[in-house]
Amino acid sequence: MSKKLAIIATKGTLDWAYPPLILASTAAALDYEVQIFFTFYGLQMLRKDLGGLKVSPLGNPGMPMKMPFGPQWFRGINWNIPNAIQAIIPGFESLATTLMKQTIKNNGVASIETLRDVCVESGVKIIACQMTVDLFGFEHSDFIDNIEFGGAATFFEFAGETDICLYI
Repeated sequence: MSKKLAIIATKGTLDWAYPPLILASTAAALDYEVQIFFTFYGLQMLRKDLGGLKVSPLGNPGMPMKMPFGPQWFRGINWNIPNAIQAIIPGFESLATTLMKQTIKNNGVASIETLRDVCVESGVKIIACQMTVDLFGFEHSDFIDNIEFGGAATFFEFAGETDICLYI
């Protein structure tokens, strides 16, 4: 393999699960050697059960709030809801998650599970931060197969020699 890509994944929401997996699977398809180091909240992406992944629109002003259903004029409205309103509406995060999942489905975007499987099948080395696993009280059995557990030093052995290193 001619080029190397290292990614550090720290976010644990549905919308932030996509960038590291899309970039890693694309790089692997382009014959890059790829490693992703999942630490802190990024570990959520490696859990067997992804049911807890949600979208967090609160404090995310760049997130468009468009409806994934209804007539075109309705879909085109940008429902830019201020943070103060989002914070007091019960269930707003669940609503945003449901709308995001429907938007993903409507646009034929692969699921997190599928992208994760593609990464594994493509030879992307996936490292779960052992210190964070211990910190949050997880067990190795909470996570998918075909991943490694290691510390930052394990990841730095590879990252220090990469062409591209991304923090997501």
